[in-house]
Amino acid sequence: MIFASAARPILLVAIIAVLGAPAVIAGNPVLPPEAQQGLEKLNSGDPDGAITLFRALQASAPDQPLGYLLEGEALWWKNYCASLEVKWGMVDAAKRGKQPGDDEYLALAEKTIRLAAAQSAKHDTAEMHLYTGLGLALEARLYSMRSENRATARVGVRAREEFLRAKQLDPQMTDADTGLGLYNYYIDTLSGIVKLLRFFMGVPGGSKQEGIRQLESAMNGGGMTAAEARFYLAKNLRTYDQQYERAAVTIEPLTRQYPRNGIFNLFLGNFNLELNRREKAVASLRAVVDQACCEISCGARVRAVANSLLATAK
Repeated sequence: MIFASAARPILLVAIIAVLGAPAVIAGNPVLPPEAQQGLEKLNSGDPDGAITLFRALQASAPDQPLGYLLEGEALWWKNYCASLEVKWGMVDAAKRGKQPGDDEYLALAEKTIRLAAAQSAKHDTAEMHLYTGLGLALEARLYSMRSENRATARVGVRAREEFLRAKQLDPQMTDADTGLGLYNYYIDTLSGIVKLLRFFMGVPGGSKQEGIRQLESAMNGGGMTAAEARFYLAKNLRTYDQQYERAAVTIEPLTRQYPRNGIFNLFLGNFNLELNRREKAVASLRAVVDQACCEISCGARVRAVANSLLATAK
């Protein structure tokens, strides 16, 4: 009986393999090697190197959305880095108008959404709803950077719907928690008058505490958005809640895992300055300024911002 019971799952797997039925695995998407290696480069501060791998993924699977989504993610980090500034003692990306590279970025987001929808039409999966939501989130970020608030709200609501559908199909998909967490957090930080307008526009509400819980779930979930969830949670805790200690504790693991990513060290240095930990702040900022690899995209920008912070640390 024990042998027969153990053999039954093996027999089912063999039948599935023969029939070609898709294996349903709960949790975050299992990424192909090009995606895994590209994300490692991206999180290490090398978006250009990551884009090379993401384009190879596009060439090998042109009807799949993942390669285009990840290239859009890499372009976002290049845009974000190029917009970094220090304002009121805080590092963040500045608002800006339209730029020539925006069309390429938005085209990648749209292609992601279109390909994911085509795949969903064949077989409705949490993974494709996740990719659709993340593609929409790429658009929302840029619209927000350009202060196009109506477009940001419209696309953000659509993204939320896709993330909710992904979680409905697979409650274990923590990557969807990143999108839901950011939506819930940001929507709860709006001013009173904007919240009133949100109500009349039919934009769903959110809870900051629920957003924090979801971002913590994502950053500890080991998915493709884990590093991003950790970064944005740390930044938001500093910017909106003035929880500098908690922000520093949250972002510090990123600086250890990806020491060559100047953005992560830049923010940790900024947080420690706000905590009056000047020795720790200087160590993080020096790590940015002394970064040896000149090929890393936007290195000059993060070094310039780091130098401006170092001048205040004297």
